[in-house]
This record gives sequence, C-alpha cells and structure tokens, in this order.
Amino acid sequence: MKSLFIFLVLVSLTSLSLAQKPEWCRNLPRPEYAKLHRVKIADPWFEVYKIRPGVFAIYEPNQSEEVISYLVLGTRKAVLFDTGMGISNIRKVVEELTRLPVGVVNSHTHNDHVGDNWRFTDVYGMDTDFTRASAKGSKKDAQEELAPSELCGELPPGFNAQDYSTKPFQITHWLHDGDKIELGGRTLKVIGTPGHTPDAIALLDAKNGLLFTGDSFYLGPIYLFRPETDLDAYVASMKKLAALAPQLQLLLPAHNTPVAEPSYLPLVVAAIEQVRSGKIKPVPYRGKQQYIFKGFSFLLSK
Repeated sequence: MKSLFIFLVLVSLTSLSLAQKPEWCRNLPRPEYAKLHRVKIADPWFEVYKIRPGVFAIYEPNQSEEVISYLVLGTRKAVLFDTGMGISNIRKVVEELTRLPVGVVNSHTHNDHVGDNWRFTDVYGMDTDFTRASAKGSKKDAQEELAPSELCGELPPGFNAQDYSTKPFQITHWLHDGDKIELGGRTLKVIGTPGHTPDAIALLDAKNGLLFTGDSFYLGPIYLFRPETDLDAYVASMKKLAALAPQLQLLLPAHNTPVAEPSYLPLVVAAIEQVRSGKIKPVPYRGKQQYIFKGFSFLLSK
C-alpha cells in the first residue's frame, strides 16, 4: 500500500510539473540533437554542437525562440553569426571555443539575434535604416521574451530580469549584398535576403556547401507577420536561395534545429507562392494565421 501511495504521489508531481511547463518545451530536447556531436562548455544556458569542422552551433534551448548562433572558424579569424538573446554571456562561450579574433555578423537585427552584440568590438551590419534603428537598442521586445510562457527552465544566476533589454551596439563595418568575408581558408559570401526584415541576410560557404539561412528558413513556424516584413521581397529572396540548392550540402538555420536539407528551399518557394495565391487555407494560431506544410509553416498576420 505504501509503495502504491508513493507511486501515486510521484505521478501527481510529474503531472503537475508537465502542466506548469509551456507547451512548446514539453517535447524538448528535439530528437535531431541526439545525432549531433555536443561540445562541453561551462555555461548551462547554452548548448554547443560541432556541425562540421570549424562550425559550431550555439543553441539556447530554455527560451521559446530556441535561437541558434553559429561560430565559423577560418585560419586567421572567426565569424559569430548572431549573438543570441543576451540572457547569458555568449562571448564567454566563444572564448572557450576559439582564440581567434572574432567578428560578429547578424542574420538580421531582431532582438533575439543581437542580444550580445554590445560585448564585441568588431560588428558587421547591413547598410539599412532598419539596422541603424535596431543598433540603438530596445527594451519592450526583450522584456516580452521573459514571460512565463516563453521560458523553459531557470534563468542564469545573477540575471536581472527587470533590467533586461537589447543594449545599444556599435557597427564597425557596413555590409552589402555580394560582399565576401575572408577568414583564412574559408570565405563567407553575404547574400541579401530582405523579406523577414529589410536587413536579412544569409551566409554562403560555397567551398564547403554550407548555407546559413538566418530566419528566412528554419524547420518550424516561419514568422512573416512583423510590420517590417515584406512578402514580395521574401518570395524573391527565397527564389535566390533556392537557386543555390544544387550546390549545397547543408542548411544551417537560426532557430529550433541547426541542420536541414537543401531540398527544403524550393519547397519553401512553392509553398509561399501557394499561400499568396490563396490555394492554401490557414488555421488560427496565437492570433495569427498559420499555413502548414511538411516540416515548416508560415505565420502571417490576419
């Protein structure tokens, strides 16, 4: 009888714990991560995975954005593609992984991708008014990321939730579509992909068949509802990326999972064109309209 009582108590506690967890984090960890090589680091807020030689995914699983930044190494320098939420110190993680000088390049300047830009002195930015405005920092979007429904697990020790904001940062190099960043033995080409934001980019490592897609594509709901989103520009940008698919080995997106097949790119083009032509009916999702396809979806405003 005592054993049955203990069992029932444990079941009740487990059920209560699950009920308290936001729905999005109940199925974590995502199964794709079990196939990747995890690298041990000191900070438990982050998880780091080695994707390819000289390419590390820096993942933040405890916040609903599940944002992924990438450290890309050459022989002379490194690029950090996005700096994440700024909830914990990504610079310390980078310093555990490399001693090379590091420049920051942002896939775009939404708050969840520039949170730790301020910690770096070498920051590249697209030459747009949206980038300049974002570099001034903000508090509202950052604070919304800390709602109980957005967190899965404990915030880092010493983190001051009340003061959390996207801090202003200084851009030291202006980028344009087609620019190349030489790292030594590795070249990253900047591909302008406006649509999600006016300053959205992808990075192409043509030699190694890698495309870092930012928020233009990832597995999951792709956000296309912000005021700065331009759907015409998004379609054109995705067509540009889809044309690269035959020469690619791997996509490295900025949310949820760090690897995806290049064959998704033409599927995304076909899907967004179906949406815009009215051939697909949406379903309501958190006050938005969700258009669902295999492996990904689009979230649009009503």
